[in-house]
Amino acid sequence: MDVPSAPESGISLSDPVIPGFHPDPSVCRAGEDYYLACSSFEYFPGIPVFHSRDLVHWTQIGNALDRPEQLRLPPGSPSSGGLYAPTLRYHDGRFWLIVTNVSGDGNLLFTATDPAGPWSDPVRLPGVRGIDPDLAWDDDGTCWCTVAGVSQVRIDPHTGETLGEPRRVWSGTPGAKAPEAPHLYRIGEYWYLLIAEGGTERCHAVSVARGRTPDGPFEPCPANPVLTHRGTDHPVQNTGHGDLVQGPDGSWWMVFLGVRPRGGSPGWHVLGRETFLAPVTWVDGWPVVGEVPSAPLQPPWPLGRPAPASVRDDFDGGGLAPGWISPRSRREEDCTTKERAGWLSLRARGASLDDTDVTFVGRRQQHLSCRARTLVDPAEGSGGLAVRLDERHHYGIEATAGEVRVIARIGPLRSVVASRPSTGGPVVLGVETTPAQGGTDPREGPDTVALGVWEADGTFTELARLDGRYLSTEVAGGFTGRVIGLYAATGAARFDWFDYEPYGD
Repeated sequence: MDVPSAPESGISLSDPVIPGFHPDPSVCRAGEDYYLACSSFEYFPGIPVFHSRDLVHWTQIGNALDRPEQLRLPPGSPSSGGLYAPTLRYHDGRFWLIVTNVSGDGNLLFTATDPAGPWSDPVRLPGVRGIDPDLAWDDDGTCWCTVAGVSQVRIDPHTGETLGEPRRVWSGTPGAKAPEAPHLYRIGEYWYLLIAEGGTERCHAVSVARGRTPDGPFEPCPANPVLTHRGTDHPVQNTGHGDLVQGPDGSWWMVFLGVRPRGGSPGWHVLGRETFLAPVTWVDGWPVVGEVPSAPLQPPWPLGRPAPASVRDDFDGGGLAPGWISPRSRREEDCTTKERAGWLSLRARGASLDDTDVTFVGRRQQHLSCRARTLVDPAEGSGGLAVRLDERHHYGIEATAGEVRVIARIGPLRSVVASRPSTGGPVVLGVETTPAQGGTDPREGPDTVALGVWEADGTFTELARLDGRYLSTEVAGGFTGRVIGLYAATGAARFDWFDYEPYGD
């Protein structure tokens, strides 16, 4: 299953260039190619990697951390733990990726000659303390690592050794919350230190300072913050965590995260923090981030047209495509396409989606309006189709030998909200999401989630329609977004195919 990054038509910059749960983007350029990496938190494989030729259309080419020895996420790791805020850079003919595993291993550095993989085993950085690490090299080859806070230390990126003591540098607006996501660049005669501040919620922002040397002192931009949507009614909110890159024509651009809240007050976002793109100009030696316009993007270079992504995965290949992710781990004995040809076989570990070691494989929900379906055979157990935010917030439709039922978990409450008898044979389960239409009720949720059964005649029998706000970040907390996928609750559940498609946002 190929997971598209964006619709194939012209893209409006009020829409993300990589929609769905793809936060904390970091981008680099290698010749005519662009590569981008995002945070993945508690999911395995970790750190999705994308490729583009035009900065607008992105295709996932792999995951940087796709082996257990690269990514340790113990079963007890909390949701929204795991991997935070990578920085991806191209230097001296190699790709470098530095990231924090907050669930135990701290800061780690990986390298590759091909960003599609394989990536190296980790180089550990025990002397680098703090999240959101950045890498930058000066003219004499010194490697500078800057982390949230904001502090900086020289490192040997080959061994992980720190060279000298960390020291504080510019930390943004005095008193501002959460100075983080530092990125250091040499552009012209200055070194620029770009950071996020204000927290990754509605007050998120990007600010910048500059200095003559990579370790400062740094002079703050008088127009800070250079990007924020706080206090506005812009449809994209929480904008921050930016990274700069030059376009094919030499112009400058910023990738950054944002959310698309829907519904009444305070507004709920359900897809997680997504990757957006905005133009950057330079005035008096300072970056000026352009508006995030509602008109389709027309950059001054040809836009590529990637091949349309497949809507359906028939599980006919030798393994799962890179868009499939699982909480914390994925053991081959519990998740395989080899037991029954053309089927995905899932073997239950945890008893339900409430458990941290559940056997679940899913893909990020990337569209406000979408439908997903699967054909499941529950003859050897039970399992189904679910929309997951975390262990305490999920909706699922589950097939057993004699019943199909809809289960809702909202905080401490778990309930079977609907059911119907089943013959115990294969059954097509479905989920559909429908956004709110902008009513006047301030309590209106962002969308509804319908769960049901697709009948043999092609009709959809809805068993339950649930309020989508309970699968939102504003309710659940944390840093992730919805993932739609397949799970086993008892024994073995086998899935013949899975399809996902948008039907208009």
